[in-house]
Amino acid sequence: MAREPNEDTEAFIAEVCWHYYVNEMTQAEIAKMLDVTRLRVNQAIQRAKALGLVKVQIDSPFVARVELQHDLKDALGLSRAVVAPANRDEHDYHRPVGAALAAHLSERLRVAQWKSFGVSWGLTLDSAIRKLQKQSHPGMEVVSILGGTAQGSTFNSFGIASGFADALGAHYSILTAPIYLSDGIDRDLFLSQYALKEHFAKFDSLDAVILTCSNVSEKSFLVSHGLPRELTPANLMNAGAIGDVLGQFLDRDGNSVSPDVDDRTIGMPLELVHNVPEKIMAAAGAHKVDIIRAACARGLVDTLVTDDVTAELLLAAQANVTKDQGQEA
Repeated sequence: MAREPNEDTEAFIAEVCWHYYVNEMTQAEIAKMLDVTRLRVNQAIQRAKALGLVKVQIDSPFVARVELQHDLKDALGLSRAVVAPANRDEHDYHRPVGAALAAHLSERLRVAQWKSFGVSWGLTLDSAIRKLQKQSHPGMEVVSILGGTAQGSTFNSFGIASGFADALGAHYSILTAPIYLSDGIDRDLFLSQYALKEHFAKFDSLDAVILTCSNVSEKSFLVSHGLPRELTPANLMNAGAIGDVLGQFLDRDGNSVSPDVDDRTIGMPLELVHNVPEKIMAAAGAHKVDIIRAACARGLVDTLVTDDVTAELLLAAQANVTKDQGQEA
């Protein structure tokens, strides 16, 4: 039977509204998931409107899973973790994490003095753009930090930087190049072109980067649409790859597994990412747990934006590693 204590707190209201407006669940679905009546869900939504909590985004710090965030920071050595509630029955990790990233980015832009920030690409970033409120930052530039692909049907990889710039009222600079060079093309010679050389120079002065990651499977847009024909997932996994960040494949400890692939990648080298003051990664999904942990171990992440399902999986994976290390000692 649904519980009916007096839960009309801002935390409860915000969680209801997150699932209703961000995860696009019905009131009946929310009531079942939270074990309350549908009437209570409806009352929470109406009260949120009356309190002014619901605008285009849910303006409440209580949306976040505070305890999960704290545990995640400690476990992965992060400066900050942002954990969004997910729809556990139908785990669409792009939508809630995109909305959480949009909220986090808006908050950072209110307090930070960014002149430029770099963006990778992916479905989560595309979702974040759709959730961003229109803003005005005419003195800021959004810089793409990874080449794109002309293939695919779900989104335009070359449109992420311009999408963020349009929503934020900023300028943009697009890296108009493929992710990987064809075999035999000299990378240094290719990057010596003036437009590319000028673009790459911007990587040295970025105030922040927004990264994504994925594993080595068909769930990865990069694996499905961006790998050179001669580079197969099997080859990468045989080399120890468990996923990529900016098109560069890492093992479980965060080490690059294929210098040949790195040398063909047209994007920001991971060594330069280390020098960026704020490194934000937006990623979720059970298939990304290992690569998220590897990216954190590599020092590529200061702030992780994820969902509660993935956060719990990350903590469980980290606990298992700690347990195994204790047994070995």
